[in-house]
Amino acid sequence: MIWYILFILVVHWFADFILQTHHMSTRKSSSNYYLTLHVSVYTFATIVLWAFVFPFTSIHVTSLGIWTSFASIFASHWVTDYFTSRLTSKLYKEEKYHDFFVVIGLDQVLHYTQLLLTFNYLLQL
Repeated sequence: MIWYILFILVVHWFADFILQTHHMSTRKSSSNYYLTLHVSVYTFATIVLWAFVFPFTSIHVTSLGIWTSFASIFASHWVTDYFTSRLTSKLYKEEKYHDFFVVIGLDQVLHYTQLLLTFNYLLQL
């Protein structure tokens, strides 16, 4: 189980940080287009990487499980980033750097929780 958790964390880091372009990261706090673009890339990459690993494990995932996971990851990531990106943008402009990083940390905890719950759901199918 620990390997699944580490896998989820690494995939999240890759999809949320490496694949997020400068335009996405600087504009998602004021543009739903860039927020949706970021979350779409993130969700697609996450699902593809998860699906790539499943055949090498004992996890058997149905089409319904994949689509449900896609919808869950997309919706939860979009809502989380909608609020946290706007708040962090405001805090950064106000030079409240400690509060800025507290919100960044909360954002990541929310994403990890959402991903672990989604992955757990897949294991239950």
